[in-house]
Amino acid sequence: MEIEITENEQGMLLRDFLRREMGFSRAALTMLKQKETGLMINGTRVTVRAVLQAKDRLCIDLEDTKSHENEGLVPVDLPLSVLYEDSAILVVNKPAGMPTHPTHGHYMDTLANAVAYKYQAENRPFVFRAANRLDRDTSGIVVIARHKIAAAHLAKQMSERRVTKLYTAVLEGRLPDDKEQGLIQNYIRRADPSIITRVNASEGTASEYAATRYRCLQKNARFSVVEAQPLTGRTHQLRVHFSGMGYPICGDTLYGHASGQIGRQALHAGVIRFLHPVNGQMLEFCAELPDDIKQLMRQIK
Repeated sequence: MEIEITENEQGMLLRDFLRREMGFSRAALTMLKQKETGLMINGTRVTVRAVLQAKDRLCIDLEDTKSHENEGLVPVDLPLSVLYEDSAILVVNKPAGMPTHPTHGHYMDTLANAVAYKYQAENRPFVFRAANRLDRDTSGIVVIARHKIAAAHLAKQMSERRVTKLYTAVLEGRLPDDKEQGLIQNYIRRADPSIITRVNASEGTASEYAATRYRCLQKNARFSVVEAQPLTGRTHQLRVHFSGMGYPICGDTLYGHASGQIGRQALHAGVIRFLHPVNGQMLEFCAELPDDIKQLMRQIK
């Protein structure tokens, strides 16, 4: 990351600039101080006590080293659709059928494996830091932080609900006219004794508040297509909420039933909006609907 110091920052200690203006944590500063090229001004290594001058060129080396890499994450040559990449973030369009992280029974076929392979081929150290996670059979956009600072800023935006995520879902059944749009609010908890399945619930110590805004885009006698915006980020939130309404997502075998129309839940994370974790610019990314959902939607027109 390269930054040109302005007159407004002249006279500041580098430590104060990094903490107050850039939002770096103490742990991040410690990491930078330990790297040979962690903090450079005009090509010269400096300490955090350096006094900034207008037009200084500050270079911050945030790239991971080999010692930081995920232990046990095997790079695997898998299809990877990159929507955007810079020094802070990588935005990809994950296909259905690919888990985001390695889990039991899925150690070599995940998005993490694919991204690790990409950076191994570029001879760059890599740590997998997904800012959002999609279920294995949900397709769409995943944002990956390329360093700790980006990860922290994205996590903060997520926790403060400043990230907008829009999904397209095909529901079983025709939504009534009075339910074509709305806000679903309740609590979600783990279904006993399952470690996977979630259920709609009342407020309680084991439950988490969940909210989803949705609107119907089109419908026929058998299906309804909705745009859904999860306002919270609970596990399986959209799947649980629509199933609880009585209109499960088509093909969702966990919360609905299998469908001959599509071989997975018809759910796609198509749009995401957030502030760039370094420069603060508003970003929006879109991922086209995959062919299986397009084919399902043709039956609704």
